[in-house]
Amino acid sequence: IYFLNIYSHGELQAHCEQRFLPCEIGCVKYSLKEGIMDDFHRFIDPEVPPRGFRYHCQMASDNTHKIPISGFELSRACYPVVLRELLAFVQSDGGAWPRFYCRCDDRYRINWCFRRMASMSGFESHLELLNVEDLIVELYWKKYQKEPSKTWVCKELDVFLWDYSSNTRCKWHEENDILFCALASCKKIAYCISKSLASVYGVSLTAAHLPLEDYVSHDSTNAKIVVLDAGRFQ
Repeated sequence: IYFLNIYSHGELQAHCEQRFLPCEIGCVKYSLKEGIMDDFHRFIDPEVPPRGFRYHCQMASDNTHKIPISGFELSRACYPVVLRELLAFVQSDGGAWPRFYCRCDDRYRINWCFRRMASMSGFESHLELLNVEDLIVELYWKKYQKEPSKTWVCKELDVFLWDYSSNTRCKWHEENDILFCALASCKKIAYCISKSLASVYGVSLTAAHLPLEDYVSHDSTNAKIVVLDAGRFQ
């Protein structure tokens, strides 16, 4: 299974041809048995914001992933390079893309960004992007022949438990203590599925399924609550 996310410098209005400016991509190769098997991350060299929207894009960035919209030394990968390297990462044969999964709320943005990158690079876009919420429901159905509630599934995926876990965010977001990271969003999906489904399928959790500190303390009853801010607990 591959989890995919592409971050943008905000979202422009519906009448704009350029709805998003892709700036970061993260992808994780995962199996329930093996955990996270590999990951892929690049900062993308973004397009110039449409005239009149530079401030809008900068504010959107400042409020989320904080990736500079210009002059960012780590944004060296242009669209064709990113797509070729992603294709190599998934080890696709014959140029065919595998299925990718993402959160349903992110699906439109990721699809749009991928199509934009493909059209600007001369690639044929055959991305099959599915909702990870539906995947979780399907996995429960295969085991129990009944579906969990969509509310429960979303609650499981919305946890803040691993926001500050080590080796979850990319190096730059980790060093700058920024929570929003395309790679981290993919890894946290993997953590949530491991935590929710490992016992269902009789899989033993390893350090590849959960962050090391959580794996080590998985069976501990010494749970602690740390107040991170007024509305967030871990």
